[in-house]
Amino acid sequence: MAKRVGVDKSLFYATLILVVVGLLMVFSASAVLSKVRYGSPYTFLIRQSIYALAGLACMTGIMQLDYRRLNRPNVIFPMVGVTVLTLLSAFFMRDSHNTHRWIRFGIFSFQPSAMATPVAVLFIAWFLQNRMHSMEDLRNTILPAALPSLVFTLLILKEPDLGTAMVLAAVTTLLLYLAGLRLRWIAAAFLASTPILYWMLFRVAWRRERLLAFLNPEADPLGKGFHIIQSLIAVGTGGLYGLGYMEGRQKLFFLPEPQTDYIFANISEELGFIGAIAIVGLFVYIGYRGFRAAILSRDPFARFTAFGLTSAILIQAFFNISVVIDLLPTKGITLPFISYGGTSLIIMLCCMGVLLSITREVE
Repeated sequence: MAKRVGVDKSLFYATLILVVVGLLMVFSASAVLSKVRYGSPYTFLIRQSIYALAGLACMTGIMQLDYRRLNRPNVIFPMVGVTVLTLLSAFFMRDSHNTHRWIRFGIFSFQPSAMATPVAVLFIAWFLQNRMHSMEDLRNTILPAALPSLVFTLLILKEPDLGTAMVLAAVTTLLLYLAGLRLRWIAAAFLASTPILYWMLFRVAWRRERLLAFLNPEADPLGKGFHIIQSLIAVGTGGLYGLGYMEGRQKLFFLPEPQTDYIFANISEELGFIGAIAIVGLFVYIGYRGFRAAILSRDPFARFTAFGLTSAILIQAFFNISVVIDLLPTKGITLPFISYGGTSLIIMLCCMGVLLSITREVE
């Protein structure tokens, strides 16, 4: 198979379009909130622009490098170690809304859990590239491959952040299945995790209330069901063509933090069904190009990495959009490349840089 001269340009431009759309929609969703909170409508936009420039610079730099530089234990193990240390460090920081998800430096903050899934993908790709013939070996293959993901997941659940933990678990499961893990092992792992899921969903009061609100938001329209109802109003109000850019109404203190978790609701309201479908289409296209790179790659490490990173982006986007349209309970997961947030945007663009580097090796 001939070596590609350059990166997959269509994948690069699809990502760039999502970042630009994200900047526009972050400004639209946050201008009034920013004016009230900081005295300027441009605060969130300026910060997100800085994050976007930093992330694009990282993506451009990484995509020019040979991805094989990551396929080394002296790179993989420090990344795993740093991820564990930063996840632990968050517990020693001042909590926010009874959670320990952030490491703060003045006005800037860093969310360690955003690193967990990409690092887990790289570790699994490195560990399993020469072990696909021994996927029945629980002690020497399956458990060591899943160990970093398990540690990350437990620490993230402790924060607590069930949504990010579920994304990590889903990506890990898909990678292990791709490597040849039997369905009976996956079923056994699911059964073993059932008590934890039951406790997290039904024995934690605020999460149980959120689940009940998801099932019947009209039962408490001014309380627990308020955000879900307002999100659906935004999506429905947009109709086919939308109300127009900057013309959305639900962002005016009805939607919670409309520039982050519920930014897709603002997109649907202002750009309509056509705009929302265009965004979904861009994610589908990124998925197609990413999975294509994985399938065409002859290098097992590249195949696992491309598949894992692409899956992580798509699963996170699916969770976010599903919450907005009330297909899943609220999880606090951002929309990749679009939602406001420096950690998520920069790390996602770094992941895209790795994926683009891999595309240099396929037709």
